[in-house]
Amino acid sequence: MLALAVATGLTSLVVVPTHSASAGTLATAQAQAAALSAKLNAEQQQLTALAGDYNAAAYHLTQVDAQISRTQASLSKDQKAVSSDESELRSQAVADYMSNGTTNQLTEMFASGSSNTATERSKYASIATGNVTTTVDNLTTAQSRLQSEQSALQKQRAQAAATAAAFSAEQAQSASLASAYQNQLDSANANVHAIILAQQAAAQAAAARAAQARLAAAQAAQQAARQAAAQQAAAQQAQQQAAANANAGGGSGGNGGGGSSGGGGSSYTPVAVSNAPLPPLASGAAGAVQAAEREVGVPYVWGGTTPAGFDCSGLVMWAYAQVGISLPHYSGAQYDDTTQIPLADIQPGDLLFYGPGGDQHVAMYVGGGMMIEAPYTGATVHITPIRTGAGFVGVGRVN
Repeated sequence: MLALAVATGLTSLVVVPTHSASAGTLATAQAQAAALSAKLNAEQQQLTALAGDYNAAAYHLTQVDAQISRTQASLSKDQKAVSSDESELRSQAVADYMSNGTTNQLTEMFASGSSNTATERSKYASIATGNVTTTVDNLTTAQSRLQSEQSALQKQRAQAAATAAAFSAEQAQSASLASAYQNQLDSANANVHAIILAQQAAAQAAAARAAQARLAAAQAAQQAARQAAAQQAAAQQAQQQAAANANAGGGSGGNGGGGSSGGGGSSYTPVAVSNAPLPPLASGAAGAVQAAEREVGVPYVWGGTTPAGFDCSGLVMWAYAQVGISLPHYSGAQYDDTTQIPLADIQPGDLLFYGPGGDQHVAMYVGGGMMIEAPYTGATVHITPIRTGAGFVGVGRVN
């Protein structure tokens, strides 16, 4: 009965009620933490969208720069070609005139003995001059068109650069706000944890006190029972002694006992850690998945494209580059460069896109219903279950 009483007292540690005021404080702290978590999630989604917008603007800027370079190259090429043609035409005209046309089979009009040499020479000079004039006119027209196109491209570039700068500033502000929310959430979670620990400590202390009280009561009851048994035994012995004396007889007895105990031990053999290099990557999509998985834990870095830090499209671009496949550094462009397939046909290495035209986020499917991604500032490259809810636009297979 004593053992049962002690066991019952110890078991009751887990059912001691906490103070109602503490429960109210915990609920308030948990509500604050939940509200901050919701704000942080919203800001992280905004960061993801801004990252996509910036990448789109940066991608457009590179395209404009490339077009400007092509236009400048075309302008230079036309200038050189026409300058060469102009010089050649003038030289040919002078040479034919001076040699009476003997330098060119097409200018037999200058041959000696012609009855209309002066007239023919005048016609040829007019033709040669006209060809040069036409060529120069064409050059002027081409230059004017190219310069107009270049001016328009420069305006587009200025607009694209301003857009990218604006998204960069918004990204910085959003990242700063997300960091502040994260700090507040950490503080709120620490407060919740401290309240829970305090409640648990109070409950354990109360339960321990109750158990000690029960144990003390049981021990006191046991001591009283022993004293009562000893008194009863002494009384019986006195009666027996008295009877023996009366009968002039006596007796004695004794008892003894002993015991032993033993023990044992165990051993631990450490497992050797291999320092061998990682195995080589497989080819194609399988190799890209392996490359991406090796970067788990790398921090998210806006615009990052190396193992020092990745953004979403930067991770995908880098992983496929390791197996010799080139992709642009923008999720929207990656969406355009892949073949869209049904979600039911998804295979490891396929890309999951989010936002209109895939311009907000991209992740890589790794199999088993999981994907790898670089999600937002403050997070790291990680593997997580695929998301096909709000914002999901489809699956693309790298060609």
